[in-house]
Amino acid sequence: MELTWHGHSTWHVDVDGTTFLIDPFFDNPKTSLSASDVETPDYLLLTHGHADHVADAGAFTDATVVGVPEMTAYMADEHGFEESIGMNMGGTVECGDAFVTMHRADHTNGLNTGYERSLGVPIGYVISDKKPTQESDADATAFYHAGDTGLMSEMRDVIGAYLEPDAAALPVGDHFTMGPTQAAVAADWLDVDHVFPMHYDSFPPIEINTDDVVREVKATGSDAEVHVLDGDESFTLE
Repeated sequence: MELTWHGHSTWHVDVDGTTFLIDPFFDNPKTSLSASDVETPDYLLLTHGHADHVADAGAFTDATVVGVPEMTAYMADEHGFEESIGMNMGGTVECGDAFVTMHRADHTNGLNTGYERSLGVPIGYVISDKKPTQESDADATAFYHAGDTGLMSEMRDVIGAYLEPDAAALPVGDHFTMGPTQAAVAADWLDVDHVFPMHYDSFPPIEINTDDVVREVKATGSDAEVHVLDGDESFTLE
């Protein structure tokens, strides 16, 4: 599984040739790319409707958009997506050679469109190369994109215990999401091997020192390795 961070919460994930783009927002200081530079993925995954997560969604209308039903309906109506998968929290869907499981995120949701429209609830995703079951599979590989969220006990009781991600992209910018301290607890609860900080340094309220993330994760006693990626840098998860 190849993971590429394009800054903020924007990730490209390749699972055996099935490609995903999560929360496309290329107007951030960590990437040198624009949406037009990025090849359309097979699936576009959206966590919620804030502008810094869906700003460039309209550039990828040839992809199958995945999200809560309210989100996918909006994307079809406003951007012309023809293929969509509307799902909800707790559900798992097969997407090409991968499986996508949706989980809640503790955040708000909304869209500044000049009129009121519900976009459902904010969520996160676990992308895995095998379908989650009650039986632990040491050969399975799974990546958790937490979306915008605060610390929540489901990370320990459900996501870590049942979905067993090997790696987690966690928001660390504080102010609007978890900061380094709570993200470190999340990494410990999830029992992941790899942590990727995201949702930081894009604008002044979420500027941080990423050394704080490394220190806080270590302070929990977690064995997770923190990878502070450069924008557009890739990591192979095996």
